[in-house]
Amino acid sequence: MFAEERQQLISALVAERGRVSVTDLADRFSITTETIRRDLAALEVSGNLRRVHGGAVPSDRLSTREESILERAVQRQVEKLRIANAALALIPQLTTGSILLDAGSTTETLADLLAQQSQAHQVQSANGSDELVVITHAIPIAGKLSSTPGIALQILGGRVRGLTQAAVGQSTVQAAYKLRPDIAFVGANGIHATFGLSTPDPEEAAVKAAFVTSARRVVALADSSKLDSETLVQFANLKDVDTLITDGEPSAELAAALAEAGVDVVIA
Repeated sequence: MFAEERQQLISALVAERGRVSVTDLADRFSITTETIRRDLAALEVSGNLRRVHGGAVPSDRLSTREESILERAVQRQVEKLRIANAALALIPQLTTGSILLDAGSTTETLADLLAQQSQAHQVQSANGSDELVVITHAIPIAGKLSSTPGIALQILGGRVRGLTQAAVGQSTVQAAYKLRPDIAFVGANGIHATFGLSTPDPEEAAVKAAFVTSARRVVALADSSKLDSETLVQFANLKDVDTLITDGEPSAELAAALAEAGVDVVIA
């Protein structure tokens, strides 16, 4: 196989999988890791991918790159719906309790499902007295749940960050640390075997870290495009997470790290 042909296949694999490793590519093409590294170097120069430790990722996967909540809302909708349905099953029904919903398109989908379920429950309930306390710093989520029967909404204030439409800043962080919700559903831009959970923005990371620290149980919601990715700011280690809900099997390296950290992985 010519080098140009092999490099085209490598570029296609990176685009399809989101991340490839040097050793896997060497095995796949039956060549040395040194040759693969030269291929990756050539592809990086041409802008087809970006090299990272042990492999490569798409060229647009930069540590500070972050799409708006409106852009993310229309991406991977089927996968996010499956993840949200699996997350909904973790919320106790017919009992009171408290949950925290982080900002994000997947947690927003969960809010939609929660509103539908709560309305149905109120219709069926004899007294309608049960209320679920829902805490969030996300303006879109608050809007979806503000008038939902059976839900007592609590909003964490702060400066609203336009890109994610979420409150951030010291007041948001301090308010989060004073709470102890039963479950925190937290999003992440990257989940990595050694770097843990990360997000591009330091202020968003500070809020997420407070959520993780405060909650009795932490459930990370992340579609498979976020797996094996690192963004700029770490906000939690894998051991800080109780459950990860995603739509695809983690890589062998990440799966081993999640198992060692005691994370329950749910494939939706």
